[in-house]
Amino acid sequence: MIIKTTREQRILFIAALVFWLLCCLFALQRYFAFYPTYVAFDQGIFNQVFWNTLHGRWFESSLSSTESINVIQDGEFPDVSYRRLGQHFTPALLLWVPYYALVQSPAGLSVLQITLIAAAGIVLYALARQHLAPPLALMIALSYYCANAVIAPAVANFHDISQVPLYLFSLLLALEKRWWGLLWPLAVLTLLVREDAGIVLFSIGAYFVLSRRHPWVGGGLCAMSLGYVVLATTVLMPMFSDDISRRFMVEQFGHFIDNQEATTLQVLGAIARQPLGLLQELVSPPARTLNFVLGQALPLAFVSLLSPSTWVLIAAPLFKTLIRQDSTALSLHLRYALYIVPGLFYGAIVWWAAHPQFFQPRVRQFWRLCMVLALVLTLTSNPNRALSVVIPDSFQPWVYASPAQQWQHAQAMRSMMARIPNDASVSATGYAIAHLSNRRAAVRYPEIRIREDDGVDKTVQFILIDLWYPQLFEPAFIDERNTLIGMSWRINEWLEGDRYGLRDFRDGIALLRRNADTNPNALSRWRSFDQQLQPLMENAES
Repeated sequence: MIIKTTREQRILFIAALVFWLLCCLFALQRYFAFYPTYVAFDQGIFNQVFWNTLHGRWFESSLSSTESINVIQDGEFPDVSYRRLGQHFTPALLLWVPYYALVQSPAGLSVLQITLIAAAGIVLYALARQHLAPPLALMIALSYYCANAVIAPAVANFHDISQVPLYLFSLLLALEKRWWGLLWPLAVLTLLVREDAGIVLFSIGAYFVLSRRHPWVGGGLCAMSLGYVVLATTVLMPMFSDDISRRFMVEQFGHFIDNQEATTLQVLGAIARQPLGLLQELVSPPARTLNFVLGQALPLAFVSLLSPSTWVLIAAPLFKTLIRQDSTALSLHLRYALYIVPGLFYGAIVWWAAHPQFFQPRVRQFWRLCMVLALVLTLTSNPNRALSVVIPDSFQPWVYASPAQQWQHAQAMRSMMARIPNDASVSATGYAIAHLSNRRAAVRYPEIRIREDDGVDKTVQFILIDLWYPQLFEPAFIDERNTLIGMSWRINEWLEGDRYGLRDFRDGIALLRRNADTNPNALSRWRSFDQQLQPLMENAES
């Protein structure tokens, strides 16, 4: 049987395939080259969560434990039995455990993420076709594949929010076709993605109430979303840890509250009592806020911003983004930007459905220009350092590692990792720990403590530290310089205290083992390398 496809469908599938192939190429190249990115640690957390879940230890992760309030504030050791559900409530990940059973690799999670986001674009086209002619629906879908807020999270390290566009576009399609038996399971699945995913669903429900298109469905979605967010953050998550009230609420919304602990309802009450402070947060900082909104709308030729429907559809997630006390909240490169995407693109569909007469040659030309500009700005910004294989991390001063240098360093890293037994406890730098996360006991450098299954607090057996990349980056980035100095200081402290022996050092990579003798040749190479860092330390002290 031959399936006939239209010209628009063929272009759509080609665009989705190109998007998938290029994103996989660059994300996997970065992963296998051990190239550092800003949230590299997350890849290890999610991989360990899947690995433990596959072995019957649902959602447990010692890596996630290193970020728990018990470790950060209470001074406890990271625990191998810590369940990540106390930090983020993500039951929807269970849907992908069978897939993980086949790949059992962090690289496989990157492919899954890109596949989910690419597939969402195809569903978006089907959704747009419910209201728009094929050429216009195709432009909407192509805009999606050119968006910074889509490409950057796709090539980021794996994150749970990558599921949201696919589920919500499918939910909206089910609603348009009145597939009620599919709509409500998709609503539940969206809520189970993460405790705050209900905020996005709430805005969609509010739109259908205010537009009077499906008021009963919209009201049901609003009630489900609000009830679930409160239930998850005040009842379910505290069953596993105190992180939501003692850490996340304080870190993100501490500027609205005075105490060091708060529930979701207490934060909402505090916000309601400070209208002037709220208004200030919504527009501050004005330049970054404007850049974030315009950057989201650019690939759609800013049409979404003309639609009142769009502002309702994105109101709740945008509100949460703008009031967060987080310097990264307004970044188009991070996963949170995806929360705005479903409402923004559906708002564009609604606007074009009401104004098809504006789809004229000049408008189409301007739209294409906006898509190209969005794509160029995305690529030149090197999202999540996925393009560092072809784009320097800094031009002045020049910071760039060629593909040959990256892969030579990766070979050295793999040879070091091969000396660490699969059942040994380990601490490693953030972009290396993902490769070592298929194990029970792992923590991120500089943490070296861990509480294992026997309940005994110990230090890890192996430490793997990569100083090569911080040394490469330090001329341009002061935080990398400080990281490099800290690495040198800690290694020397561990060696002088006889807590660890240096088993090998090559290509800027140090491998230490607890209660082991130091290899003289490795120590000589380390001393020579460390001597090169002395001017940095002297400058830091002065």
